[in-house]
Amino acid sequence: MAALPDPGGNEVSRAGVQGYAAEWARAVRRLGFVPLGAVETERLLHLHTVRLARALLAEPFSPGPAEEVGRALVQAHLTDPAMLDWSVCALGEGFLTRVLPDRVHDDALAERVAALQGGLAAGYARALRDRTFAQQERIARSAWQARDEVEQALRDSEARFRAVFSGAAIGIGIAGIDGQVIDVNQAFADMLGYTMEELRRINVAALFHPDDAVGMWELYQELIEGKHDSARVEKRYYRKDGTVVWTDLAVSLVRYDDGRPRFTVAMIEDITERYELQQRLRFQALHDPLTGLPNRTLFFETLGLVLDTAGPARRVGVCFLDLDGFKAVNDSLGHDLGDRLLVVIAQRLAECVAASGHLVARMGGDEFVILVDDGAGIDDVVAVAEAALAAVSAPVRVGDKQLAVSASVGVVECPVSETSASDLMKAADTTLYWAKAEGRGRWAVYDPERSARDIARSALVAGLPAALDRGEFVLHYQPIVSLLGGTMLAVEALVRWQHPELGLIGPDRFIGLAEETGLIVRLGEWVLRRACHDAEEWRRQFPQARLVVSVNLAARQADDPAIVDVVADALECSGLPADLLQLELTESAVMGTAGEPLRSLHRLAALGVRLAIDDFGTGYSNLAYLRRLPIHCLKLAGPFVEGIRGDGPDPSTDHRDERIVDALVRLAHALELWVTAEAVETGTQAERLRALRCDTGQGRWFGAPAPAAEITARLRAAEAPG
Repeated sequence: MAALPDPGGNEVSRAGVQGYAAEWARAVRRLGFVPLGAVETERLLHLHTVRLARALLAEPFSPGPAEEVGRALVQAHLTDPAMLDWSVCALGEGFLTRVLPDRVHDDALAERVAALQGGLAAGYARALRDRTFAQQERIARSAWQARDEVEQALRDSEARFRAVFSGAAIGIGIAGIDGQVIDVNQAFADMLGYTMEELRRINVAALFHPDDAVGMWELYQELIEGKHDSARVEKRYYRKDGTVVWTDLAVSLVRYDDGRPRFTVAMIEDITERYELQQRLRFQALHDPLTGLPNRTLFFETLGLVLDTAGPARRVGVCFLDLDGFKAVNDSLGHDLGDRLLVVIAQRLAECVAASGHLVARMGGDEFVILVDDGAGIDDVVAVAEAALAAVSAPVRVGDKQLAVSASVGVVECPVSETSASDLMKAADTTLYWAKAEGRGRWAVYDPERSARDIARSALVAGLPAALDRGEFVLHYQPIVSLLGGTMLAVEALVRWQHPELGLIGPDRFIGLAEETGLIVRLGEWVLRRACHDAEEWRRQFPQARLVVSVNLAARQADDPAIVDVVADALECSGLPADLLQLELTESAVMGTAGEPLRSLHRLAALGVRLAIDDFGTGYSNLAYLRRLPIHCLKLAGPFVEGIRGDGPDPSTDHRDERIVDALVRLAHALELWVTAEAVETGTQAERLRALRCDTGQGRWFGAPAPAAEITARLRAAEAPG
């Protein structure tokens, strides 16, 4: 190649170099990934273009700078094959015209360009090869290092596992999916009393306790089939010497990479002491500490299980037993002796049903219950109740005391499908009180109809106070008529309850309840004030009638020291004259009274109020004492009047009752008392009473109890002319 003259550096076109570099940069970015920005890429390629141009004109010529440019391109990560192809082609095609526009392009210069192209490609290839080799070496070193680290980690992991496996305080065992033991640690062997070699020859199924073998084997089968990854249970194992050990067992499934079950790992902890403690605590929680019988909690658990698992045709019965008068034993002889008595009774009850296997539980205090869950009917449950009463009734010797004991039993029996635990015990409790009400040493059988009546009665008791507050009570009045002239001389005020749901309720259903609860005082005062108000209205409208209103006083009212003030205030507030008010008291409430009640009667009489003895003849009156009372009227009890109806089968009975009524009327007149006959139902009774000189009569023959408006209408009709 001929030497080229030294260009002196001024023959290279700066604009041409800049344009070539810009075009090179655009091509590189278009052909592949470039890790540099556009400006950085163009600046880098501009430097390489200048190096190539100077190498082309350098003397002596050498393609070395072109090789360095090729290496530089690889180092700049411009390694896409299309980039090299474009760069080599562009160096041959447009490089001379752009960079040396003023030089004549002869063969010598073309040879230099070709040499630069080869140098660029060679440098690029060698750099790329060197980088590839370097990368492969780094990868190989990393792979070997990683393998060494993994192997070391595996060795470390195995060492740690072996240390844990061998030195663990809990038992660890490994078994194949066929149940054959593969390996166990020393703790596992010690727990079951075997050597490790003996256990490695055993299948896990042989270790299951017979009471849970079926369930455990099913659980193990599901585990090795891959249905579960782990399971945890408390179970028993037999030790080699035949004793039982309770364990907390956790089993995990280990799988192959493809998910197939490989083997199982079991961790087992001896919890025998904890289990026995739990059993003792459970026994204490479910048994009565005094008698050792099942307690209320265990009874309801058992009853609930029977109700939940029994078929609909199965029957269940309960005997609810309570000792009669046990409080008196505690109070008189002390609680220690009472507790010893309860222990004896509990033993007797347990023994009397031991053959039949019925559950006997202590519900608390002196209450016991017997569950009969396999009886054929009510007769079987009654037989259990009678056996229990017989066992209890035998004399009991406690220390130096011999006690006579009795009990009452409530008996309930029904199909399982018709009851619940709460309903069954509620019925048993109700029936127990029925038995106690009938006397000592008795049993009573649950009667749904009687229970319904009791519930209705309780509902009335609960509703009485609110009914009085809401004004649900009304008064009806029954005429009291002169037997001689037929004129209505008085009316008796009779209270009724206008119940919002049950309608009009008679006094026979709620007066007794009001007396039991003490509400009779408030109710009686309301009746008194209402009756005085109505009587005053009649007096104002019909002053000639002089109609007396008769109001019943309950025993509690008569005993109330404030009764005189209440009556006086009722008269004052209503304006009713005292002589138009008659207060009726039962014979038992006034006969034989003394102290404050007797003084109250005299004070009431002093007010001018009339006093009458209601239902006279039904009590055991002290007739001599009768004349000392400030009484104005005797009302003959209905049974005496009933006896003179005249339609009885035995005429002699009518005559005897008639003589009794005659004697009572004569007695009352001798004491200067007015006589009213109650319950006059027929004209025959009215005629006979008139013949016996009885003063007034009261009953349906003269008019049934009616609202105040009907009494007003009757008074108006009596005043009408003609």
